[in-house]
Amino acid sequence: MMDSKSDRRSVMLGLSALGGIALCPGQASAAGPATASPLPRWGDQGDGSFVNPIIPADYSDLDAIRVGDTYYAISSTLHTSPAMVILRSGDMVNWTTIGHAVPDLALLGEEALGWRRMRGYGRGMWAGAIRHHGGRFYIYFASPDSGLYVTTAERAEGPWTPPRSLLREAGYDDPCPFWDEDGSAWLVMTRFAADPVTGRSYVISLYRMSEDGLTLDRASALPIHQSEGSEASKLYKFGPLYYHYFSEVKPEGRVPMMKRATSLPGLAQASAVQLGHVNAPVDSEPNQGALLQARDKSWWFLTHQGHGDWQGRAMCLLPVTWTGGWPIIGRAGPDGIGNMVWRSRKPIASPRPPLPDMSDEFRGGIKPVWEWNHAPRHEAFSLTERPGHLRLKAFPPAFKGLRGVGNLLSQRSWRTADNRASVVLDLSGMVDGQTAGLCHLSAAGAWIGVRQSAGRRRLCFARGDVVKEGPVIDMPLIRLATRWGDDGRAIFEHDGGGGRFRRFGEHYDLQWRDYRGDRVGLFTVHDDAMRGHVDFSDFRYRIASQNG
Repeated sequence: MMDSKSDRRSVMLGLSALGGIALCPGQASAAGPATASPLPRWGDQGDGSFVNPIIPADYSDLDAIRVGDTYYAISSTLHTSPAMVILRSGDMVNWTTIGHAVPDLALLGEEALGWRRMRGYGRGMWAGAIRHHGGRFYIYFASPDSGLYVTTAERAEGPWTPPRSLLREAGYDDPCPFWDEDGSAWLVMTRFAADPVTGRSYVISLYRMSEDGLTLDRASALPIHQSEGSEASKLYKFGPLYYHYFSEVKPEGRVPMMKRATSLPGLAQASAVQLGHVNAPVDSEPNQGALLQARDKSWWFLTHQGHGDWQGRAMCLLPVTWTGGWPIIGRAGPDGIGNMVWRSRKPIASPRPPLPDMSDEFRGGIKPVWEWNHAPRHEAFSLTERPGHLRLKAFPPAFKGLRGVGNLLSQRSWRTADNRASVVLDLSGMVDGQTAGLCHLSAAGAWIGVRQSAGRRRLCFARGDVVKEGPVIDMPLIRLATRWGDDGRAIFEHDGGGGRFRRFGEHYDLQWRDYRGDRVGLFTVHDDAMRGHVDFSDFRYRIASQNG
C-alpha cells in the first residue's frame, strides 16, 4: 500500500464492457483549458463545464463501464458494509449511488470483518471491476485475506448473486475479467504478496477462465508485468492490438502506464509507456480508474485521487487524447505525457441536477449512501419497531474507543465550502451504561452525544479517548449537529432539547486512516451488555453548491 491503498489495483476491460461501442484509438478528446481550480469549486458548474474533483468525497479504487447511454461505476468500501458501492450516471460528471454488490461484509469472513472482533480496518473489500457481458453485469473483486470473488446481476441495481469464491488464497488484489471476440474469458490480477519461490511481489498475471467467467484456472497464471507497486490493470482491445493499462510507483509518485501487443501473452514482452504525470502536493495522484467513451466519440478517464486526505480519495474525470496510438491522460506536456486537468467541458451536455440528497428520514429503508462500520449485528437495529426512525440497540464494543463500536452507521464526509449534518435522538429507551450520539469516524474519531449513568443523562463530547461531560439533558429529544468546511476542521453543536443550537466541545481536525477518509455517523454502545436503545430520526446532511 504505497499511495493510500493504490498499491493494490489490477483491472481489465474488453469490448463488451463498453456495451458494444466501437473503440477508435484515432479519435481524440477535446478538453477545455487546464485551469487550476482548487476547492471549494467542484463538479458540474452549470455552464457546460466541470471542475475536479467531480465528487469531493471518498470514492476509492474506481472502475466504470458504459452500457448503452448509461455509465456505471464501482468503488471499494474496505471495512464498511454493505460492500462495493455502485453508482450510475448519464454524463460521467453527476453520479447517483444505486446500491452495493455485497449486502453483508461478513460473507467475506465474519471472524475478522464482523462486529464481534472488528479487525478488518483497511482490509475487507478492496478494488474490483464491473463489466457487462452476455446481458449480465459482473463484478470481480478481491479481499486481501480471503481471495478472489465474483458476483453477477441482470441489473446494476441488483439483486446480485451471493459472492462466489474463485480463488481462496490471500495476497491478491485488483482483479478484472476480459472476454475476447472468440468468447474466451481471461482475468488479470496482481499478487502483491511476495512469491514464496521467487520472492517477487506485485506481479501482474494473466489467467484463463471458463467462458462463463465463474471458474478460474489457477495453473494458467502467466506473469505479464512486475515493477514497484505494479497494479491497477485493465485490458483493452483496439483493433488488432491488446492494451494493458496499469500503474506503478516512480520517483514522482504512482503513475499510469500502458503496454500493447498483438496477443495477450505478448504483453509479457512489451515495453511500457507513461500516460500521465503526477504531483501529489498538487493533484493528489490521479492514477486508478477506467477509460470511457462519450457519444461524440471523445474519451475520458474516470479516476480517484490516489494520495488520500481527510476527504478520502476523491473522484475525478480527465480528458483523454489519443497520440501515436496511446491514450494520453489529461493535458499533454512538452514531453508528450499527460498532466492534471482541473476544468474541462462536460463530456455530455446535460442540465445540472440538484445537489446529492444524503439526508434520510429512515422510511422504508436505509439509503444506499450509508454503510456500517464492519459487518453489522442485524438484530441490533430496526426500521420497523418504530416506523420513521432508525432504532439502534446498544451492545458492548469490540475494543475500547469509537473504532470498537459495532453499532455505528456512517456515510462519507464531503469536502465542500460548508457542510453540516444533524440528527434527532429520542433518548426514551436509554439505560444506565449506554452512550449514543453523532460522530466523525476517522483515526481516533470524535463525537457529541448523551451518556446515561445513575439514571441521569448528560451531554458529552469526546475526541479520541478523552470524554468531556456537559449539562444534564432532561428532555427526551435532542438534536445533535456537526459542521465542517473545506479545511476539514469540524465543530459540534446541540440544541439541548429546546431547539436552539449552541456549540459544545472542542474542534476536531478530520483525518485519513486505514485508506479511508472521514465518515460522519450515528452510533450507540453499552458498557457491558446488550441493553437499551436510541431512536434516530430526521437526519439532515447539507453540502455547499458546486460553485462554492
